[in-house]
Amino acid sequence: MPEATFLDQATNMIESRWGRSIAELEKRALTRPDEDPLLSVAIRIRSCLVVTDNATRVRQERLHALTRPGRETEFHDLDRITTVASGLRASQAESLTSLRAIGLVIETHEDLDTSPQHAPVASRTQAAVARSAPSTGTKSGTPVPTPAASSQRPVRGPHR
Repeated sequence: MPEATFLDQATNMIESRWGRSIAELEKRALTRPDEDPLLSVAIRIRSCLVVTDNATRVRQERLHALTRPGRETEFHDLDRITTVASGLRASQAESLTSLRAIGLVIETHEDLDTSPQHAPVASRTQAAVARSAPSTGTKSGTPVPTPAASSQRPVRGPHR
């Protein structure tokens, strides 16, 4: 029996916390994100995990193909093996980071549910969610110039 992937673990964590199937939770997070912002965050992180899980699987298959028993490794294959192995480690690290982030989101959700004295935490959570939403500019709708764009000067080239 194969090991549970990071994606499987994240799916189980989310389903057990919210008590519904992942398909229902994804639909709920998309249609009503303001109802439970932490669910939306967990689903967003899980969707990133889907991509990294796929990348991990592809890199594992490539590495197994390059190092399968009976195959003679040639000199030019060593660079490919090294590249695939480092990519595999990077995608596994990304997956682990996403899994830990989902764990923190679930822990925060549990903290909010268990204690009514965490009302300030709820308002900070809502403020953080509002800050993380992309803004198009000021309240009047005009775009805000970035500091880098407003302070740039034309460059003539090297001075001699």
